[in-house]
Amino acid sequence: METYIAMLRGINVSGQKKIKMADLRGYMEELSFQDVETYIQSGNIVFKAKGNATQLAQVIRAKILERYGFEVPTLVKQHKDFEYVLANCPFMLDPAKDESRFYITFLDCEPETALVEKLEELNYSPEEYVLDGTNIFFYSPNGYGNAKMNNNFFEKKLKVSATTRNWKTVHKLAEMSSPSS
Repeated sequence: METYIAMLRGINVSGQKKIKMADLRGYMEELSFQDVETYIQSGNIVFKAKGNATQLAQVIRAKILERYGFEVPTLVKQHKDFEYVLANCPFMLDPAKDESRFYITFLDCEPETALVEKLEELNYSPEEYVLDGTNIFFYSPNGYGNAKMNNNFFEKKLKVSATTRNWKTVHKLAEMSSPSS
């Protein structure tokens, strides 16, 4: 069994798509996932299972649809994916940048080159981003709530599903999914 991190997008926000984490843990256990843990109310789940990330995301989405009657975009990653983003954040090289303003937008697939090129033409300074495969390292000095280049922006411009987590959450999910924990 492998350890995975599932990230649900858009639950428990402004009273919409409400899912209690205790219920979610129970549903994941019904799917034969093991060592299921959740982190904060925004839909972060660490678990052990057999299968691949794409299949597991589909199974989780189907379970939520069955239980709640609504669709929830779900991305599943492995611990190594979190280690990668933590080790390769380009903004860490600039000590003047506030780490609490770092975000990672995880994409469900690599975007088309033509869409990436169009995105590169846009400038919403002082916001910055670096696209690296299926990860967008994002720096928003004015806070994510004020960001123009938010999750919806990247999804629309790149025509992919995505979910964003702040740097603290990325660290915590990496810690929770570590083989030594």
